[in-house]
Amino acid sequence: MNMPIYLDYGATTPLDPAVAAAMAPWGVDGFGNPHSAHLWGYKARAAVERAREQVAAMINAPTEAIAFTSGATESNNWALKGLLTAPGQTRRRIVTLATEHSSVLETAQYLASIGAQLSIVPVRGSGLVDLSDLERALGEDVALVSVMAVNNEIGVVQDLAAISQLAHGVGAVFHVDAAQGFGKVALDVEACGVDLLSLTAHKIYGPKGVGALYRRPYTVITPLLHGGGQEDGRSGTLATALIAGLGAAAAIAGDRMLADRDHALALRDRLLAALTVPHRVNGDLHQRWPGNLNLSFPGLVVPLIQQLPGLAISAGSACAAVTGRASHVLTAIGLDEAQAKASLRIGFGRFTTPDEIDSAAAQINAVVARHLAEMA
Repeated sequence: MNMPIYLDYGATTPLDPAVAAAMAPWGVDGFGNPHSAHLWGYKARAAVERAREQVAAMINAPTEAIAFTSGATESNNWALKGLLTAPGQTRRRIVTLATEHSSVLETAQYLASIGAQLSIVPVRGSGLVDLSDLERALGEDVALVSVMAVNNEIGVVQDLAAISQLAHGVGAVFHVDAAQGFGKVALDVEACGVDLLSLTAHKIYGPKGVGALYRRPYTVITPLLHGGGQEDGRSGTLATALIAGLGAAAAIAGDRMLADRDHALALRDRLLAALTVPHRVNGDLHQRWPGNLNLSFPGLVVPLIQQLPGLAISAGSACAAVTGRASHVLTAIGLDEAQAKASLRIGFGRFTTPDEIDSAAAQINAVVARHLAEMA
């Protein structure tokens, strides 16, 4: 059986062989608990601390501000729930965008169900937030502003520094979901004024099941997981191999950031040039991560995914695919449900080749042209 061309880098990325090599010593032989007070534990702990340094360096953070988690969903939950339930927290409102990941929106909605207030700010048709709309939503009762760095479905990059200024102007904490931005775009928590930042490994050629939360010193959040008190409040035995993989993936991404971006940009432009059928790019074409291309086809409302068996792509996030719902991101920027379900999210990256892009364009052209001809 021939495998389809993998163009779903937004859902997850292949494991980089160099990352796998960095993880290998911490499986069968390096099995020590990194919290144990003996040589096996010391060696594992050293690997964990090296990874902490590698992650911190990517966002210009102190190493002690990085806490390892199981991934961005846990980090987002910890950031929102931890801040709203922190001792002495008197503010009760969360402000976020309509296009945020479900792990932020659903966590915020849960908190609203138990007494918090929630303000969801719309975005423009470009997918970018109008800062004046955001400013109008803010007030002295806002505890947290949560905005994604790079959108997981349409790839747009929000102006974090400007949003931070608005949040801090009313005394709110600023949280960034950087699951899709970490290792792909420059992120500096000091320059951008970020107080909490969530990240994951498997979007940057690292393993699944590991991520981290950056917490600015003196930003108080309550633990999400209670127990042994590891990770300054995130309890649980650390997965040394996975953490080593996250660290290695971060270091490699730092070295390759410009090269990876240039490669993605060349592939993106090649695909757009090869499309001969009418199409629309969803989300701002310029203020975005170039490894994401979200397309809809004017007049076509037929779901296309099942008709492109040679391509591993999606119509939205992998999370939304499980439910069968139309993408809330695409409906938030003005598409109706049928248009959203007929759209394609195409993701490419480090291991995608020009030949694969050419093949993908040919397959999309053939399927869309056939449907348009049938409708004529």
